[in-house]
Amino acid sequence: MLRYFGNELHCLLLRCYRYWDFPKGEIEPGEDPFATACREVCEETGLNDLNFRWGKGFTETPPYGHGKIARYYLAECPSGDVYLPVSPELGAPEHHEFRWVAFDTGRTLVNDRIRAVLDWAQQQIP
Repeated sequence: MLRYFGNELHCLLLRCYRYWDFPKGEIEPGEDPFATACREVCEETGLNDLNFRWGKGFTETPPYGHGKIARYYLAECPSGDVYLPVSPELGAPEHHEFRWVAFDTGRTLVNDRIRAVLDWAQQQIP
């Protein structure tokens, strides 16, 4: 999720405890991964004005945790306020904080697996 602030592009990071990541989530039965990505962004941030101006290409992480692989798409969200809605399953927001950050700042917050996603995203932008 990207947004211009002035002439500088920022990415949206979400924090859960001490871990920073992008919006993501589980695919529901019969759902396509792209639809999952759009749904999860809205569910986790309240944002729905997504512009996939760089196409619908994606990158995936190597397996982590219990063999989970996360898929990330690159979208611009030119408008809308981020909020962290309450998850019905948890009874609380899934994340504790959000930040729009420049790529360099983002690199200092995330782990190596997410840093590789940031690198991929930067390479997609002309």
